[in-house]
Amino acid sequence: MTSCGLLNSSNKPVPLRSGSVTVLIRGFVADVGCELLYRNDEPGPVEAVFVFPVDAEAAVYAFQARLGGACIEAQLREKKQAQELYGDALAGGQSSFLLQQEGAAGDIFSCSLGNLPPGEEAALTLRYVCELSLEPDGAARYVLPAVLCPRYTPDGWDGEDVTQGVPRVPQGKLPYTLSLSATLQSPHGIDRVLSNCSLSPLSYTSGNRTTAQVSLAEAPPWDRDVELLVYYAEPHKPSAVLEIGLPGAEPGSLMGDPALMVTLLPSLPEAVPGQSPAGEFIFLLDRSGSMECPMDGRDYSPQRIDSAKETLVLLLKSLPLGCYFNIYGFGSQFESFYPQSVGYTQQTMAESLQRVQQLQADLGGTEILAPLRAIYRSPCRDGHPRQLFVFTDGEVVNTQEVITEVQHHRGTHRCFSFGIGEGASTALVKGIARAAGGSAEFITGQDRMQPKDPGVLAPPWVCWSLPQALQSLKQALQPAVTQISLSWDLPPGMEAELLGRGPEVIFPGQRCLIYARLRGQPQVSALAWLH
Repeated sequence: MTSCGLLNSSNKPVPLRSGSVTVLIRGFVADVGCELLYRNDEPGPVEAVFVFPVDAEAAVYAFQARLGGACIEAQLREKKQAQELYGDALAGGQSSFLLQQEGAAGDIFSCSLGNLPPGEEAALTLRYVCELSLEPDGAARYVLPAVLCPRYTPDGWDGEDVTQGVPRVPQGKLPYTLSLSATLQSPHGIDRVLSNCSLSPLSYTSGNRTTAQVSLAEAPPWDRDVELLVYYAEPHKPSAVLEIGLPGAEPGSLMGDPALMVTLLPSLPEAVPGQSPAGEFIFLLDRSGSMECPMDGRDYSPQRIDSAKETLVLLLKSLPLGCYFNIYGFGSQFESFYPQSVGYTQQTMAESLQRVQQLQADLGGTEILAPLRAIYRSPCRDGHPRQLFVFTDGEVVNTQEVITEVQHHRGTHRCFSFGIGEGASTALVKGIARAAGGSAEFITGQDRMQPKDPGVLAPPWVCWSLPQALQSLKQALQPAVTQISLSWDLPPGMEAELLGRGPEVIFPGQRCLIYARLRGQPQVSALAWLH
């Protein structure tokens, strides 16, 4: 069923009539403002609830709703202060709503708006900021959320329905209008903008091509997201963007202080053939009881633990001399081959390969958080960027807590994950890889066995896991930037408070955004220099 937008008490959508979206894209961050107009076409009043899924890299900072002559306006406060004000309002007999975002893998912004009479309209204004994803070719990618551009299935369409619970619409027509205009800013210049929709020509508004504008040239597509790909002239140069506080906000408050965003997207050289890149490689293998299950449910197919061990052996044999490594097994408890990572030599490799072959799925349940914390407690080695490889078939009850833990340490390592078998948790496997800038692969036994030698069949887990493992290892062996330092030269009486932990390691293709809250003089100009 439809689960976002303006909904009635039966979770059915109130029809969107028009949407106006403005986007300010500065580097790899977008500031989005949208005005949405809904109309109740039902014969009676509906209890309206606005639901907006918020991505992990996004935050809503303003919301207003007008309906039935009433106006609801949200006020942004520090979390503790907001909870206190909400409690005071309830104690005083006043109507109040508390909207909050929690968690690290995505949230739902939801607000009950009361009754919307028949034939009446509800006008909503929403503003949010979001980090833009980075494409492999260096483009910043903005996607218009589906709640701002609902999909519809046209009459006569023979393919799979695009929507559920929404009536079909005449071919080529949408029941709403949408306008989208984007302003682009980059201190180093804007090269071009691409989209999966028809756009107006890119219009530069400054002679040095550092600002530009573009908009939708026609109605949005009915069956896909609206995407913008922004290419910058010199994307690998560090940049700093200053955001002054909101007009009228009290200095020293959450929205009253200026904020600074620094973007780092270094261009790293390719690994030189013949040179062994340094690094620390930690393998975390699921040894819970379920790893004894067959790969595809058939008794004669390989066990999941065997598939994971096969891939682990391949990775272990492919490590470069001079690196460090360790192997952990986990279930209800965990254990490691070595108290701390050891140097990779012919002797330690041979010893570890022999121990891997003896591993069994004999450690009980699936508790991954404890071994992760043990790994993160061990200090990283200077000049040896850490790479974590996780093999698991299961699902844990604290998936969000695990992802949050991995994300908290994303500045010091990358995480590559392998889901073993058909029952592997997509949320866990993809979540931890995304949280630490790695990649996720799923190894299943669905593919038929293929001949390897005349008269010999290779199990599917060999055919499919080895290329995936080699690809992940290739990514892990790329060079990285370490020993990153950031210095601030601020006017007298002003200080910078970092809002997030800065990076210790940046790997190829990774982008790092550093946010700081500035306290002191409210009006400042150029203030950041990077080393």
